[in-house]
Amino acid sequence: MEFSTKRGTPEKRAAPCIAVGVYAGHKLSAAAETLDRASKGSVREVVRRGDMEGKLGSTLLLYRVPGVAAERVLLVGLGDEAALHEREYREAARAAVKAAQETGAGSVTLCFTEIRVGRRDSAWKALQVALVAAECAYRFEYMKSKKSDPRPLANIELLAAARDAAAVARGLRQGAATGAGVSLAKDLGNLPGNVCTPTYLAEQARKIAREWKLELEVLERKDMEKLGMGSLLSVAQGSRQPPKLIVLNYAGGPKKAKPVVLVGKGITFDTGGISLKPSPEMDEMKFDMCGAASVLGALRACAEMKLKLNVVGIIPTTENMPGGAATKPGDIVTSMSGQTIEVLNTDAEGRLILCDALTYAERFEPEAVVDIATLTGACVIALGHVASGLYSNKEALARELLAAGDEAYDRAWHMPLWDDYQEQLKSNFADMANIGGRPAGSVTAACFLSRFAKKFDWAHLDIAGTAWKSGKDKGSTGRPVALLISFLMKRAETA
Repeated sequence: MEFSTKRGTPEKRAAPCIAVGVYAGHKLSAAAETLDRASKGSVREVVRRGDMEGKLGSTLLLYRVPGVAAERVLLVGLGDEAALHEREYREAARAAVKAAQETGAGSVTLCFTEIRVGRRDSAWKALQVALVAAECAYRFEYMKSKKSDPRPLANIELLAAARDAAAVARGLRQGAATGAGVSLAKDLGNLPGNVCTPTYLAEQARKIAREWKLELEVLERKDMEKLGMGSLLSVAQGSRQPPKLIVLNYAGGPKKAKPVVLVGKGITFDTGGISLKPSPEMDEMKFDMCGAASVLGALRACAEMKLKLNVVGIIPTTENMPGGAATKPGDIVTSMSGQTIEVLNTDAEGRLILCDALTYAERFEPEAVVDIATLTGACVIALGHVASGLYSNKEALARELLAAGDEAYDRAWHMPLWDDYQEQLKSNFADMANIGGRPAGSVTAACFLSRFAKKFDWAHLDIAGTAWKSGKDKGSTGRPVALLISFLMKRAETA
């Protein structure tokens, strides 16, 4: 899908379709008012008759409105003007794009930058339109023998006043790049485990590196053995698929500037290992590599936007399978840091691969490290499917990420990381256990990781509740790519 910015007045835009807003109570937006004047009251008459009441997300398509150059006029309900915030704006934009897709129009012009959304500026509105459009256009049909008919809508234009045109164009560029990163993360997450293996992830990283001129290093099992990554390798013991440690380097900032490091959990399928999961919904454990997918999506977007920032992506990836060689509950492994871990539950494997990746991150002398992982069911119980869990050993970094999530409408919630919880990880036989019991399971998982992140500013995003959807809408969400890109863009601006 292509995005562009257009100047001018809505009644003169000779487009296949033009979309304008209508508030609850039959109130026309400024663009709708302009069309109404040009049509000598035709638009208001339709609204007055009750065909469009302005309910949020409702749409009404009009053909050949007199005095209007566009072939079609799409009226979009905006809801209560006083209650129109970020969620409502995105819902209205989504309704407009979906309705335009159902027409035969190849292009739609949206008059949405004029809509007031709190203190959000035109660039933010444009970025959100591009993200929502990418969501609406997304299809995952690679594994189907018969594909659906392609949607005719190929271009979205945003009508902007001359003073806003540059900001709108910038927002569309950022939104398009972010949307492409989200779509990449969705594709990788939606692929089945027999296709998206650790080797496949490494191949996709290689493609990204080639296309966007990034540096890539892939560590094999023998390399990890030399580094002493006993924790990561313990998870891989039961699988026939070789583990990988993928290191992707985007050098967009000054050569000597310290990088931001993103670490993504890449369990390409999680059976739970010897601590085997129950069968229902186990197929969804192909999504256990969504943290890795989000890192690849974020790096792709960074490169497309040419952010003036150095970013390193580290992806520890393996399957977690039962087998004769698999790690057993009660086994003790030695991490790259030298700390020993009693593995009380082999289904708490994400932290075992992340801890070695965090230690590996030390060699980059990072400005900050953010790990992203579908880590705990406990986080789903705590926060549901709306917010990702955020933990950090640095208050300022936590605030940055929270603000980035609000900006991107890909929100997180700050959770505690108090030393009191560390008591639950005590082991009689090793430096620590890999689980702390049922109480505060997401917190103790973060506490475990914090023991390997003492040499840098660090944050952990638990995306177990936000990385994918179940039920009839089953599939990867691509979260938190938008949050990560918002965070990195702000870092690039202040670097």
